[in-house]
Amino acid sequence: MPPKAGKAKGGNTGASRNADGGKTFQTRSQRSGLQFPVGRIHRYLKQRTQNKVRIGAKAAVYTSAILEYLTAEVLELAGNASKDLRVKRITPRHLQLAIRGDEELDTLVKATIAGGGVLPFIHKSLTAAARGPKKGTEPPPA
Repeated sequence: MPPKAGKAKGGNTGASRNADGGKTFQTRSQRSGLQFPVGRIHRYLKQRTQNKVRIGAKAAVYTSAILEYLTAEVLELAGNASKDLRVKRITPRHLQLAIRGDEELDTLVKATIAGGGVLPFIHKSLTAAARGPKKGTEPPPA
């Protein structure tokens, strides 16, 4: 019986030919130009579905790209916060200042960051009371 024509089962495994004719392995993260693991995220997406719903390959690439972008954004802002405080290490305090300082990230991240502290804020009425007349001075005569 002749073999069936059409697409082979399993699809492309990421192997391509090099100059010697041998196969070189290339991950989906490398093919998509991402640092985050596309294969692992695809596996996690498949594990979290109900009723054995199929997850397309592009869904994992798209999710990886989103996660990588958000991570880079938070790390850039936290790095700027640590640079402003003249330290070289990013701490949870720097992450807190970065996330709460950015309006869009603040609405996205509703979680409490352990060791992050609070944003510095003094209400205007408290600072105005401190600027009032001092005890040793008399008010000018009317």
